[in-house]
Amino acid sequence: MNAAKITRQSKSNLALAFISLGRERRRDITIFYALCRVIDDIADSKILAVEEKRRRLTAWRESLRASTADESALASDIRALIGKYSLRPEMLEEIIDGVEMDLSITHYATFEDLRVYCYRVASAVGLVSIEIFGYRNPACKQYAVQLGLALQMTNIIRDVGKDLRDGRIYLPEEDLARFSYSEAELKGRQYNDRFVRLMEFEAKRAREFFSRAAALLPREDRPSMVAAEIMGSVYRALLRRMEKDKFRVFEKEYRLGKLEKIWRIVEQLLKRFGFAA
Repeated sequence: MNAAKITRQSKSNLALAFISLGRERRRDITIFYALCRVIDDIADSKILAVEEKRRRLTAWRESLRASTADESALASDIRALIGKYSLRPEMLEEIIDGVEMDLSITHYATFEDLRVYCYRVASAVGLVSIEIFGYRNPACKQYAVQLGLALQMTNIIRDVGKDLRDGRIYLPEEDLARFSYSEAELKGRQYNDRFVRLMEFEAKRAREFFSRAAALLPREDRPSMVAAEIMGSVYRALLRRMEKDKFRVFEKEYRLGKLEKIWRIVEQLLKRFGFAA
């Protein structure tokens, strides 16, 4: 399966944001996103044994540096990207390390522990993405880090119910304790005031990351970061929707409709060309 098909089938908000890019950068970010999708699918597979998942992720690490037997066409395309944008293979290995954490870690004691995971699966993706988008000010790297943390925290809030079905709890144990909401209550999907306060706390943390990202985006790099800003706009709207609905994540799967996503794209494109949306 080629990169474009993998991206289309993902139906991801990230893939939607690529429409703002020129043809060449859109093709290149699509290739990179396809890698992210493939390794994530390996880790999330309900069919593969853990040992086979680790073997396949190791094979992807090796293919970042040199061709390997029986590799997919995507591997060659990824190495071409690494050369074209002078990426360090370690930047992509960090993402693989992140998804591999899901093979052995199902709980996080503290937010600092969780931050490592969020950095690897989201901020590291952002750091590679901005190399493809193109930037001039090195401060843009910190923008990518903070935006990645914001997006991943929003994902974690949205997917509490789904992650429970997969046997994973990303809400830090110290946060559950802070609001006297037990793991047993979480596993029992008990919706009460303590749960709402817990989720409000996590949403505040996500908003703080969004705010830091906005403050860190260099003015000269705003035009090239439109795709990233579209993602930020979509996820901020998603976070607001969950907040207004008091986080009914056990019974709902929160998504933005197609028209609202299109508006977010238009809004950011208008800003790019100096028009207030």
